[in-house]
Amino acid sequence: MPTTSVAVRAVAFAASLTVLLVAGCSDGGSKDSDSGSDRSTVDDFASQRLTWTACPAPSEAEGGGPSPSPLPGGATWQCSFMDVPLDYDKPDGETIELALIRARAINQEERIGSLIFNFGGPGGSGVATLPSLAPDYAALRSRYDLVSFDPRGVGRSVPVECEDNRQLDVFYAQDATPDDTAEEKAYTNSLKGYANACKENSGSELPHVGTVSAARDMDLMRRVLGDGKLHYFGISYGTELGGVYAHLYPKSVGRAVFDAVVDPTKNAEQSSLGQTEGFQLALTNFAENCITRGDECLLPGTSVQEIQDGIVALLRKLDENPIAGIGDRKLTQTQATNGIAQALYSTEYWELLEQGLDDADGGDGALLLALSDAMNGRSDNGHYSNTGAANAAINCVDSKERYTLEQTKEKLPEFRAASPVFGDYLGWGMLGCTHWPVAGEWSSPDVSAPGAAPIVVIGNTGDPATPYEGARAMVEALGKGVGVELTYDGQGHGAYNSGNRCVQRAVDGYLLQGTVPASGTVCKET
Repeated sequence: MPTTSVAVRAVAFAASLTVLLVAGCSDGGSKDSDSGSDRSTVDDFASQRLTWTACPAPSEAEGGGPSPSPLPGGATWQCSFMDVPLDYDKPDGETIELALIRARAINQEERIGSLIFNFGGPGGSGVATLPSLAPDYAALRSRYDLVSFDPRGVGRSVPVECEDNRQLDVFYAQDATPDDTAEEKAYTNSLKGYANACKENSGSELPHVGTVSAARDMDLMRRVLGDGKLHYFGISYGTELGGVYAHLYPKSVGRAVFDAVVDPTKNAEQSSLGQTEGFQLALTNFAENCITRGDECLLPGTSVQEIQDGIVALLRKLDENPIAGIGDRKLTQTQATNGIAQALYSTEYWELLEQGLDDADGGDGALLLALSDAMNGRSDNGHYSNTGAANAAINCVDSKERYTLEQTKEKLPEFRAASPVFGDYLGWGMLGCTHWPVAGEWSSPDVSAPGAAPIVVIGNTGDPATPYEGARAMVEALGKGVGVELTYDGQGHGAYNSGNRCVQRAVDGYLLQGTVPASGTVCKET
């Protein structure tokens, strides 16, 4: 499930559903010309020179698809690789490569520097996502090189590998909301098997894919790119990464924006419960929209409660009897829940959700399964990106919580009370790191950043995946004079790419001109 569980990213829907897809660098892409394993300090890595070349088609781990299209005016996307230590405590040891992508600033004479993006996850490929979302951030390219990267463990940056495509089809279709002892055993054994596969295929990398290491990578990236300060745009999990960076390097923070903010004060259980409430709020808003459209709404019911009851009834039927999906794959209860969550990320998907629920009620699960595939990073040729594996690896090396079966079952009533649709699924999800082979680092990250430059922190009142309250918590945790709170009174995951002009003016004014918006500014959905 999304956000701190799974990021929002542009992926291909299966079947006939078409959504944005992405591009990346090939395994044969250019390395820096000074690459080698003879560096003895982190400072030695900062002297490397990057060689930028045209970006080829993305790897399977990045999600596949075509090479990125040329930019307006004919400019091309450029890709490179940057060497970093696998273990920052041993900079003279093994090195790994991080994949980077950039679009050069249009106005080189007034260029501010690089603007580094992380679009979330954890586990999302920045190399893949930036070209597909670049039109949303086109104004910022006037004075910045737009830069993103595959964080360690992701995409082309030494991707974490766990189960194969066939195994993942089974894993994502399994009953993730067990109802009896036999189903509980099957579910926990599946999670154990997944963790063992990750250890077998990526064991040496797993201790080093956490957010602290990624933040250190970003500071090295800043130096290699020649920037005195890190100018940064973080979305979803990218806000947590940005907060950890600000804590580690407060004096190196330049102009930064956090959008769709992860609450840095919550542990794994609290985050999952908050997300359960967030998706329930989004589902309620979706149902209210359907009701206001009267007979145009495809779903039965004349109230939000009746629509919700219909969805709950559908999920219960799928628990007993999966229905036809895509090819020989059926739609299960778990995949339907996942598909519903995917569609709640944006109001643009509400029409798909409405149609998918109506189809499923009639016995056709193709559309909801396509939505679920999109969430899980499955392309229509049956290949999975490594998004899910990277998400698990990063979350589990960050969070030190390891919940037992008994602890999880004890918490289920609270999750169910928060949402009859998502409560069971996200409650059982607390077991995700229980069998992980690497210990976690924290209950919640330290993002205090005294002395840092102002950071614009945007909360969206209708955000399903990163509830609105997280923005205020981030502002307070960053410390006095650092966090600048901006509220978007709207729907969806994220605010800047909603197209809201009020939000964009405030963000562009800060990033391009250095004008800090008034803290407490509220922008209304239009």
